[in-house]
Amino acid sequence: MKSQFAAIVFSLLSLTLPAQAVQVRGTTYFVSPPRLVGASTTQNHVYAWSATYYFTLEIPDNSGEPLQRVTIAQDDGVDRVRFNLKETEAFDGDRRSRTKLGLGEVTLDEKTKAVTVNFNPPIPAGKRVTIALAPERNPAYGGVYLFGVTAFPTGDPAYGQFLGFGRISIYDNRFDSFFFRPRFRH
Repeated sequence: MKSQFAAIVFSLLSLTLPAQAVQVRGTTYFVSPPRLVGASTTQNHVYAWSATYYFTLEIPDNSGEPLQRVTIAQDDGVDRVRFNLKETEAFDGDRRSRTKLGLGEVTLDEKTKAVTVNFNPPIPAGKRVTIALAPERNPAYGGVYLFGVTAFPTGDPAYGQFLGFGRISIYDNRFDSFFFRPRFRH
């Protein structure tokens, strides 16, 4: 009975009080982490030189902390995608919005090949943000390319919350036209 009462009181308090960051042993956590809404590309064929990969996140109202940085790391795919970090951008809203957000340092971890995008200033709760990464070119091989997305709140140190995989499909028309063309004509 006491645990039910405590749960009801906690639920009521969470409705009336703004979410506060959670700190455990000095590390900052999101109360409610951002959500990976989707990933897409402007060019989905092999060797495309002018592609942009978009990763869209939603930061809930009750996140407890602003979004400080995001890491995007290729997890799967036949070919390694290399990004031109100087062309990285971020937008308020989705990729069609062109309201740019301030970025801090954008780096590449040489060992893991993860791209880290820092926001300056951090993105407040209740916002949707889209990160635009520019590959040097699309991969040489078609297939599904998975990119793990991790979000970090403000704070030092901050715990990175894995949000899931952004999926980018790249098509190779050289093989599609041969293997998938109709064999018989009526």
